[in-house]
Amino acid sequence: MKYFGVIVFLFFLSWGASAQSSREVNTAQKQGSQYNSTQKIKKVKKKKKNKKDQLIADYQERMKQNAKADKKAAKEMEKPQYSDQSYFGHKKPPKKRPLGKRKFCKECGIVH
Repeated sequence: MKYFGVIVFLFFLSWGASAQSSREVNTAQKQGSQYNSTQKIKKVKKKKKNKKDQLIADYQERMKQNAKADKKAAKEMEKPQYSDQSYFGHKKPPKKRPLGKRKFCKECGIVH
């Protein structure tokens, strides 16, 4: 029995030596938080409210641009170099030379 008391005393003494105090735990947490603060913070992307509405708006914008381009092309085709047959591949109407002086035209492939 004498040894039992000594063993219990040594057990409590060794148990207390291996335990950590509350101050040591707090300092370890502070060090860990310092390391976390140095990491890069991820930016949160904003989600669009409604993806379908955005797609419809984009489609309508493209259709407006296409209509504008078609209208411009139609206006260009009204110019005489496209609508008048006498121009046939020329920006300006070709000269009509006399029969003996006519030349072969490289642009349209006609002698005039």
